[in-house]
Amino acid sequence: MKVSVLMENRPSESDGRLGFEWGLSLHVALEGRAILFDTGASGRFVENAEHMSVDVASVDVAVLSHHHYDHGGGLRRFLALNAKAKVYLGERPEGECWVKVYGVIKRYAGLDRELLADFPERFEVVERPVEIAPDVFLIPRIGGTHQRPAGNRHLFVKRGDTFVPDAFAHELVMAVKENGRLVVFTGCSHSGVLNMVDAVVERFPGVPIRAVIGGFHLVGLPPVSGLSGSKDEVREVAAALLATPVGTVYTGHCTGEAAFAVLKSVMGEGIVDLRTGARVEI
Repeated sequence: MKVSVLMENRPSESDGRLGFEWGLSLHVALEGRAILFDTGASGRFVENAEHMSVDVASVDVAVLSHHHYDHGGGLRRFLALNAKAKVYLGERPEGECWVKVYGVIKRYAGLDRELLADFPERFEVVERPVEIAPDVFLIPRIGGTHQRPAGNRHLFVKRGDTFVPDAFAHELVMAVKENGRLVVFTGCSHSGVLNMVDAVVERFPGVPIRAVIGGFHLVGLPPVSGLSGSKDEVREVAAALLATPVGTVYTGHCTGEAAFAVLKSVMGEGIVDLRTGARVEI
């Protein structure tokens, strides 16, 4: 399996041609099939894909991790370039996704409002665990007992004039099975990365997890690079991931550099930083 990071918040360390923005987009290639997992905040992931020799038009299936613009902002561009791939996503939020800070600063954080209506035949809503392609599984409505990220306190669903904390029923986790082992893709992990890993373990008891890939939403408010919670909370996440156990953790985007440093202090070589242009062979 080869995972290519088409978009992340930070520039490539080796290729100055690649653009970057607050968002995430991953291309997953395995056994002659291609999966697009999220599309960043805009269509810029397409130019990056071209520079990286990734053919967006040949993607077989696309997955949206949750209904936020920084993961689905490039969907309209993707649908214009790819005529065949279904896009799988969780149920629509019961209202509109917004960011609300200090009770004053408010910003719409959801998808293009007209997108699903403009392309109804291209979207497939996932309401229960499903295999969308051979050995590619989606699990929606993640529960669990672990604490969710502290940064969720800024994220709401707007219903009329009322802002309600987002419960992230629209978030899903993807698990890909290859050679008898699983690779878990988390998007932003608003449901908590530990809860998402637990959901996969529960669904596939006894199947080892080779890697976890995605953001963990541990960063302070963008563009602030601090922590949304405490260092102790981040250390607990790291220790729990080691105890699960998972093979290697690859993380970037909303994890944040400060949180990554704390995770790294606990996990050592078990965690790898992801940024725009990275390619991972798993």
